[in-house]
Amino acid sequence: MKLKLRISIIIKNNKRIDMSRNWNFSKTKGIMKFIVSFFLLGSFISCQQTNEDLTETPLKIWFKQPTAKWNQGLPIGNGSLGAMIYGKPNKEIICLNEETIWTGGKDYNRDKKDAGKYIDTIQKLLFAEAYMDAEALVQDKILTNRLSKGKNTYQMLGNLFVESEGLDSIVNYTRELDINKSVATTKFENEGVTYTRNYFSSFPDKAMVYKYTANKEGKINIASWVKRNEQTKISVTEDRIEFSEHVGNGHGVKFHAIVHFETKGGTSKVENGKLVISHADEVLIKVVASSNYRGLDPENDTKNTLNRIAEVSYKDLLNKHVSDYQSLFNRLSFKISDSTGDEFPTDVRLKKVKKGATDNYLTQLQYHFGRYLLISSSRPGNLPANLQGIWANGFTPPWNSDYHININVQMNYWMAEMTNLTECHEPFLDYIDNLREMGRLTAQRTYNARGFVAHHTSDAWYTTAAFGKARYGMWPMGAAWCCQHLFTHYEYTEDKEYLKNKAYPIMKEAALFFVDFMVKDPKTGLLVTGPSVSPENNFLTKDGKKGTLNMGPTMDREIVFELFNNCIKAADILNIDRDFSAILKRKIKQMPPLKIGSDGRLLEWVEELEEAEPGHRHISHLYALHPSNQISKSKTPELFEAAKKTIAGRLSKGGGHTGWSRAWIINFYARLLEGDKAYENILALQRKSTLPNLLDVHPPFQIDGNFGVVSGITEMLLQSHNDEVHILPALPSAWVSGSIQGIVAKKGFEIDMKWEENKLKTLVVISKLGNTLNLRYNNEVKKIETKKGDVLEFNY
Repeated sequence: MKLKLRISIIIKNNKRIDMSRNWNFSKTKGIMKFIVSFFLLGSFISCQQTNEDLTETPLKIWFKQPTAKWNQGLPIGNGSLGAMIYGKPNKEIICLNEETIWTGGKDYNRDKKDAGKYIDTIQKLLFAEAYMDAEALVQDKILTNRLSKGKNTYQMLGNLFVESEGLDSIVNYTRELDINKSVATTKFENEGVTYTRNYFSSFPDKAMVYKYTANKEGKINIASWVKRNEQTKISVTEDRIEFSEHVGNGHGVKFHAIVHFETKGGTSKVENGKLVISHADEVLIKVVASSNYRGLDPENDTKNTLNRIAEVSYKDLLNKHVSDYQSLFNRLSFKISDSTGDEFPTDVRLKKVKKGATDNYLTQLQYHFGRYLLISSSRPGNLPANLQGIWANGFTPPWNSDYHININVQMNYWMAEMTNLTECHEPFLDYIDNLREMGRLTAQRTYNARGFVAHHTSDAWYTTAAFGKARYGMWPMGAAWCCQHLFTHYEYTEDKEYLKNKAYPIMKEAALFFVDFMVKDPKTGLLVTGPSVSPENNFLTKDGKKGTLNMGPTMDREIVFELFNNCIKAADILNIDRDFSAILKRKIKQMPPLKIGSDGRLLEWVEELEEAEPGHRHISHLYALHPSNQISKSKTPELFEAAKKTIAGRLSKGGGHTGWSRAWIINFYARLLEGDKAYENILALQRKSTLPNLLDVHPPFQIDGNFGVVSGITEMLLQSHNDEVHILPALPSAWVSGSIQGIVAKKGFEIDMKWEENKLKTLVVISKLGNTLNLRYNNEVKKIETKKGDVLEFNY
């Protein structure tokens, strides 16, 4: 049955507004009732969603030349096994990675002995503004030393080399990463023969698969070997290379890896430590690797994995991989309609942007690449994506490729729920749970407190101790910030079993630490945290010295405020722990409010202190704006304006000069509802902090910027904090028309939308949980009651 509705006129604010337009909807099986209503510029109906082909737009990062640089290769991964592919025809280099290749181990004695004896003294020094004396005491009595280079670090698995003979006249070269399929390909011609090399990493089959082919028989001639270091045991036979090591000179995991070769035609032999294949029609290479990180026998595990796929054809391996990958990737599509396709190589496009051009297709590609990277580096059962995802080169990567939990790992996961990749969030949620064992020890030994705590950096061994220099190490907020993700996952899924059995117990234990840790400021009588810092910033003391430690940095207050409130909400949902909630409510009332300084900016510390670095990359005190939602235009207009001035001030002094910092600024401007400024910072990220293969640079390469730009773009198109679903809150004028499908809002709403001439055209909302929908577009909000499974369509 088809119905037609015509809405002619609506009267609002004593003005006649012409709403003449036709509305069409169909009654479909399984939908029990129609809801028909309207508000300014819109109406909605129950209908059935029509899905477009999510893979129709070409999404390829591609080049006309190979690279000699690791960080400009093409990354593949399945969450555990990854590789960076250089694309060199004559001597291919494939840098192999496996997520658990870590040196070091759990150190139950990392916290400094007797540190807890000095906390009271340090707090009194800070209250007395004896900042430098307090810092000296912290450095001496609280902070442990950084580990020496190479300890507790992520490492590459090794380099696989594939050398080819007789490729002296190469033409028509391309290398590409097909983001729609998660397959990398190198293709070229030599003396009339076309060579094709395909690469993918399969999650369902736990293996990487590479296929080398030519369009003429007997033309594959390769020699292959693996290189790692002197401690690596390497065995080469006629069909495989096996290598193993106890990494870190015996202080780390034990691993075993196999590179297996299957040939069609030709011959195979071992010569000078290399596997040499001659005159083959094609070569199929399978790479498997495992370690004892989770208690497995790595040699048995790799051999069992290889045996399971021994008789599986390349076609079946590929189809299974693509199907699995697309089950996640194809949940969402994003297109800026005036963007063009992939007719120009990616590096050429980027060079033009760096010279001042704009390229909406590049932005679209960058968005999808971020989702690709998360799927490829963070799957259920794995470790979370580290500073470089799972891709690292050598044995001492930057910052050990560890888990910086003072923003970087959190930024990796801002995008997960909203871009329909909730499963990819799981490794980080599990990681937070696993921090508790070590975090309890640190809370007790360093602070004489209950609960658990973690500082600025952790690793595969769940380090929680305070270490390094005071300006970054004396920051007991890492676990508390991570806990935001636990409640965020609930807000999107409303999984009460998860909330009861996992999220709430972890959040409560983190909150318990601050119940014990917070003390009264003698000047105000309000509860503050400390010793702590505003990561990794400094202020000037009255005598002109650079101070860093403080009692009650603004970010601390914002994180604790959110943690306590999330615990209260969770306990209320579960109808448990009323007494603990009452304690938290009393504590919240005793915490200082957010303050605005004399220059109209939000204060970074509890009192007004002069910044030593006005253009610092961290803008930590805007945590309340993003990723939290304590500051908004409607609820806190004065703080909202102060946040604007804070960002403008930081940028005017050179802020945003690192990739991840620029990505955070995109998210800030999305929350400030300033789409054009968010867009300006997308361009700045592309022009200043993006490599030719679209990887983000701090510098050096850090993956957080790749993930952060995705969350920023998503929040430009949809926001769902403050109990509203806000459509196109920060659409930039440069994106005249476009569409996004499969984007997710809190409370279980999945959304498709199209816009034309910078205005919303169509909107489809699927209510997966049956919650009340408070839908905002422009300045109008409509409250809509939904049932689970309702599909609402709006035509504007």
